[in-house]
Amino acid sequence: MSEDLSDGVQPVQTTGRYIVTYKDGAQGDGLAQLKKRAGLTKARTLSIADFGEGGVDFSQLPESGGLILEHIGIAVLNIDPEAAGAMVMEAGADSPILAVEPEGVMYALSEVSPLSLDYLRGFRDAADSIFVQANTQPEGHDLETEAAFADTAALTWGLQATKASASRFSGNGIRVAVLDTGLASGHPDFAGRPVVAKSFVPGANTADDGHGHGTHCIGTACGPLGPSTGRRYGVAHRAQVYVGKVLSDQGSGGDAAILAGIDWAIANGCSVISMSLGANVPTSTIAYETVGQRALNAGTLIVSAAGNGGDRASGQFGFVGRPANSRTFMAVAALDSALRVAGFSARDTARQPGTAVDVAAPGVAIYSSWPMPARYNTISGTSMATPHVAGIAALWAEATGARGAALWQTLVVNARTLSAPVVDVGRGLVQAP
Repeated sequence: MSEDLSDGVQPVQTTGRYIVTYKDGAQGDGLAQLKKRAGLTKARTLSIADFGEGGVDFSQLPESGGLILEHIGIAVLNIDPEAAGAMVMEAGADSPILAVEPEGVMYALSEVSPLSLDYLRGFRDAADSIFVQANTQPEGHDLETEAAFADTAALTWGLQATKASASRFSGNGIRVAVLDTGLASGHPDFAGRPVVAKSFVPGANTADDGHGHGTHCIGTACGPLGPSTGRRYGVAHRAQVYVGKVLSDQGSGGDAAILAGIDWAIANGCSVISMSLGANVPTSTIAYETVGQRALNAGTLIVSAAGNGGDRASGQFGFVGRPANSRTFMAVAALDSALRVAGFSARDTARQPGTAVDVAAPGVAIYSSWPMPARYNTISGTSMATPHVAGIAALWAEATGARGAALWQTLVVNARTLSAPVVDVGRGLVQAP
């Protein structure tokens, strides 16, 4: 089955809070301005470090207060809309605050002001030029013949198509964070394996997965070499697993929880963050654009699902949704076992510069872990393609030592060229080292 995402643009859904993005190196001045304009005091401004192992509980934020995410230069505020409006007017060149934006809602796999391209110009622009170069093939160049794959008793088709099953690398020593609905406690395939887990969902004291989506994605990215029964389905089977529950058991969550999860993953030295979540919204936000670049600068690559808004049988190609449409997130499209673009997989429609699909990965009929008693499930979506890329990124990180922007470039340069247009599959099918 495909994941639940509407075919068209989703209505803007907000929580009533605001996301404030500081300029680089201006967090102290930005906080001072928040205190001045929003009336915040130390007693009403919390840090992510103020919360225990259970993770940030946003219900604990004061009725009028804020949470500071130090590693990514972001604040989450419960403030009066008039105060937020005043800060919006002041944000810009002469302010330590880059942007003040309403907090949106994301879902397991809304228009904003035009982005400051001068500020956001960075690695993704370079990646765009790589796309062009990749699709300007020398005369006589032949695309590699595409082939069909199938699950076997030993391996999923995705591990075969990406060559992960043949790789001598395992993700050993690489920390991979999966931000989703959590991981099912007691799953036999993860018994005895070190897992660092934290919940960022209000009211959820643990990162246990009551939905299934997160467990499936974690299984694909980091599942075991030898599962308790059945075929192998996991890519980076020796990676260190970091589970961030940022979506509820109903499969939804606010930007604040997701940004807090990114902050946590960066603080813990995760080289790869996998995010199979989003909203069918054609524009990005300055917060996600900025955080993605800061993650790359810190040596962390964020991989995100392009979205399931396509209906290709009806001639509808959708568009890359938020947050994958951020220039600094690696957007992943889905393929079927014949290496054709999945009917639901979103196409880059050039609605905004730099929002391209970057790579493609297996995303149709993907077998992976699931909460007990089912143990395993086979589902489809760009959400299923994304953890394939995250796991393979961990293999390349182990093999080459590349991090951040260098890891991004390693993935796209080594992708397998496909006959589908670049707007559908980017550089092509990711390949393991």
